[in-house]
Amino acid sequence: MAYVTLAGAILSEILATTSMKYSHGFSRLWPSLGTAVGYVVAFALLAQTLKSMSVGTAYAIWSGAGTAVIAAIGMVFLGESTSTLKILGVLLVIAGVVVLNLDGAH
Repeated sequence: MAYVTLAGAILSEILATTSMKYSHGFSRLWPSLGTAVGYVVAFALLAQTLKSMSVGTAYAIWSGAGTAVIAAIGMVFLGESTSTLKILGVLLVIAGVVVLNLDGAH
């Protein structure tokens, strides 16, 4: 169940961050509200996850997955530049999360 709540926290954080892009510096109401609600939900779900998962594991997955997905959304859907170096950076974030979680498998 911890991984389900963590997945919800990641999805909420991704939606909140994407909404923030469309809020134009919090000058547009609905994207601004989406950002606020998304982050409240994300942190509430992350807090629930921490009841049964170590903080290092949960935060590594939450922040790493969020970073990788947001970077991909930026490149694929928001017209941000794509380069070999950016893709390598995203792959290194993912690799870092995997390495941090290897210890949790013991």
